[in-house]
Amino acid sequence: MRDILALDATGQLQALERKRVSAFELLEASQSALNLRNAPLNAVVAADFERAQERARAIDDHRARGDHLGVLAGLPMTVKDSFDVEGLPAAVGADGQPRRRAADARAVARIRSQDAVIWGKTNVPAADRDWQTSGGLYGTTNNPFDLTRTAGGSSGGSAAAVAAQLSALELGSDACGGLRVPASFCGVFAHRPTEGLVDNRGHVPPSPGATVERDMLAVGPVARSARDLRLLLTAITEASLPAVAPPYDLKTLKVGLWAAEPSFPLDPEVAAVIQALTERLAAQGAEVRPISSPVEPGGLLSLCADLLAMAEAGDAAPGEALDERLLSGPAKVLRGAGLGPWSWAGRVVGHTASHRHWLQADEARARLRNAVRGAFEVCHVIIAPCAPVAAFTHQKPGLALLRSDGRRAPYASLGFWSALASVCGLPATVAPAGHTAGGLPVGIQIIGPRGADSRTLAVAQALEDCVCDIASPPPAVFGR
Repeated sequence: MRDILALDATGQLQALERKRVSAFELLEASQSALNLRNAPLNAVVAADFERAQERARAIDDHRARGDHLGVLAGLPMTVKDSFDVEGLPAAVGADGQPRRRAADARAVARIRSQDAVIWGKTNVPAADRDWQTSGGLYGTTNNPFDLTRTAGGSSGGSAAAVAAQLSALELGSDACGGLRVPASFCGVFAHRPTEGLVDNRGHVPPSPGATVERDMLAVGPVARSARDLRLLLTAITEASLPAVAPPYDLKTLKVGLWAAEPSFPLDPEVAAVIQALTERLAAQGAEVRPISSPVEPGGLLSLCADLLAMAEAGDAAPGEALDERLLSGPAKVLRGAGLGPWSWAGRVVGHTASHRHWLQADEARARLRNAVRGAFEVCHVIIAPCAPVAAFTHQKPGLALLRSDGRRAPYASLGFWSALASVCGLPATVAPAGHTAGGLPVGIQIIGPRGADSRTLAVAQALEDCVCDIASPPPAVFGR
């Protein structure tokens, strides 16, 4: 039964449909895997197997009677802790609300309507704000490839759970790398959808119960195969997307390789993995040409930091908001004197921005979105790094990142390569590219024009079939 958990979600669903396994048995296997594997990882932080067992039995009964079932019928799943899930704690990694209960988030409700069996929630950083999953209510999540290293954030528990075969599919979220960085660090697939493709209401932040969708926030799947990404995406969106599609024909693919940007740090080991992948891609007949940033990189990063900070402004507690208003004057002076947009001063300026400031930023965003269209007139997709480094040892947030060549990179550079898709609302699919000399996974982003989610997913599927170098975490993680 353990072997069935090694299948991707599509494989597990096929086993259910062919009655090789029941939904109840598959859920039991997931519970056994949790007991065996989760302790060293700390990926799953809440579970409700009693309710999940009731649901699994009901699905088995429906299947035995030949009743119509959803596309995820009987599949055991976990969900990132920042989503409200009926019957499970809605803590968002914060001490202040571990006992809060809520109705299903919009995307969770759609998953449940397709008859998935949601049994647990995965770890996030406090308030869902970091590129490491640590320091929150539930402690630190470790990387399945090296327990001394971070799984990434904010969807670090999601990526670690999928990599360690605790869950075949996960629902995560991404403002500026929250899906893409953990997927890269843990060697799994993920997809940040086109802006607005998936309803993000019921995700916290913003404040619990908010009826407005959060600016810059995208909700998307984490999986062990590209076909599974497509499967879950079709379940959580109201848009018309095929649940099954062929891989992209690599002989017709034109790729813009964006992996050399002077102001964006990139570890030589990460660059080498991406270079090797693109060489294999070219050998399959794809046209690969290096490109520079599709938009001015300094303006992109400054705008991304501003938009993120302005989106967070409503999350502050009353006392915190008052403190930031008192600090806004000095923060503006320091920003004018050259302190960067990703600094504390940049966050304060964004948190206290006027409506006029937001309108100016939104206009600047529209100009960047117009400019980026030109890149896709000469290439079908852009391939770029997900992060400047591979998974690093656990450290205090904000400290500089140590590269393999001994040089250091700013902590905020974990979001630099993600900024293009985040600001311009583009779809970005993460696929594992290979591993460093030390065995750490490295992922790539496959970025497409707005609305081209099916394209980036098809390219990821083609790469998975014949180009990607994918490996599982060390056997010790699986208790063997």
